[in-house]
Amino acid sequence: MQLPEFFDAVPPLVLRDPLAAFLGAAEDGLIEYRYADAVKLAGHSCPTVAGAWLMTRCALAALYSDAVPERGEIKVEFRDPQDSGVTGVIANVAGLLTGAAGDGGFKGLGGRFNRRGLMAFGVPMEGEIRFTRVDTAAAVETAYRPQLVPPQPETGMLLQKIQAGSASAEERRTFGRLWQERVKHLLLGQAGTPEWVTVSRKS
Repeated sequence: MQLPEFFDAVPPLVLRDPLAAFLGAAEDGLIEYRYADAVKLAGHSCPTVAGAWLMTRCALAALYSDAVPERGEIKVEFRDPQDSGVTGVIANVAGLLTGAAGDGGFKGLGGRFNRRGLMAFGVPMEGEIRFTRVDTAAAVETAYRPQLVPPQPETGMLLQKIQAGSASAEERRTFGRLWQERVKHLLLGQAGTPEWVTVSRKS
């Protein structure tokens, strides 16, 4: 599987999953996630997938500082309904990283490790997503503004030609390159917390 080289430059996320430790799936429960994992889950790399990755990463950094985040111990709530726009795509990525799930999630083992009820939609808030630590109730809300990194002007024209079936093979390759260049800028354009992701504490 050949992926764009910049995927490897995106800093990974390391979380501790008590369930993985309990079942012997990962030593000490430590699991490393890379941007490529989010791409494989979504089936594509785009500004939405990048934004889901960035908002989750920035939220976990704010909630846990230098400590390792506890996967399965983070509640994730969305302002919009699950079927609104790209909310479902973002939720899939956030759920991958945090372990949060709705009714279809893991129901627990011996009264522990329950993942159900940790994800909700249509929750009133100022931001787009609220991340809450189950153990301390500390919470942050995130918002994402990909419009601060606009696509190259020719991207729209190339997309129209592809959708119309009139694009050449070279034009299709150019479109894909320009598309991923924007994703690269969103993910790597600024160190730390980029200006296109806002994080505000709520407790």
